[in-house]
Amino acid sequence: MIAFWTLMAMAAGVAFVDWVAVARDDARLEYLAKPGVLVALTAACAVLPDHHTDLVDRKWWFVAALVLCLAGDVLLMLPRDLFVAGLGAFLVGHLLYIGGLLQPPSPPGAPPFAFSTTGLVVAAVVAVAYGVAPATLIFRALVRDGQRALVPPVAVYLVVILTMAVLAANVGVPMALAGAALFVGSDTILAVNRFVRPLPHGNVAVHVTYHLAQGLLVLSLLH
Repeated sequence: MIAFWTLMAMAAGVAFVDWVAVARDDARLEYLAKPGVLVALTAACAVLPDHHTDLVDRKWWFVAALVLCLAGDVLLMLPRDLFVAGLGAFLVGHLLYIGGLLQPPSPPGAPPFAFSTTGLVVAAVVAVAYGVAPATLIFRALVRDGQRALVPPVAVYLVVILTMAVLAANVGVPMALAGAALFVGSDTILAVNRFVRPLPHGNVAVHVTYHLAQGLLVLSLLH
């Protein structure tokens, strides 16, 4: 576990550097720190010993998801407009997170595993209730600014990330729910900040919530 915790500590340190870089608008430092966080988290997830998790299969789905999120990070931070490509990378990343959340613990039936019809319905209602207001603002802004072509991919992305959050709310692991909720919050801030109106310290808020989300999802694998 020494390697795991060392890499998690590295991820936390590099994340802090990234937040400072964003706050100071230091693009060169951000180019190094932002992907560095995901590199460390991906490595930490990969080296997590199997005997320290009951979610071995989920771990490898999460590793793949983190790799796609790393690709999305790189695409979105480049000076070229690669928003759709970055969105696509994160979309696949969330699908991989969904695949991981659907993997039961080993042995099958052992906790944590709390899927239930009631739980799924309640979580889905909460997710939809949360998503309606920001989605309406974002879609109206896209249409207003002549970016109608972005409405379908953004809508698909919204459905996928909310599905991920609904599943995370039902796996019986509080850190998974917290990570998914922060991920949804981070992407909401990013979209409003980018398409609706600039938010005070919006970029910093996006990075902080995003890195906390990814870190919590990795930590959710521990037993």
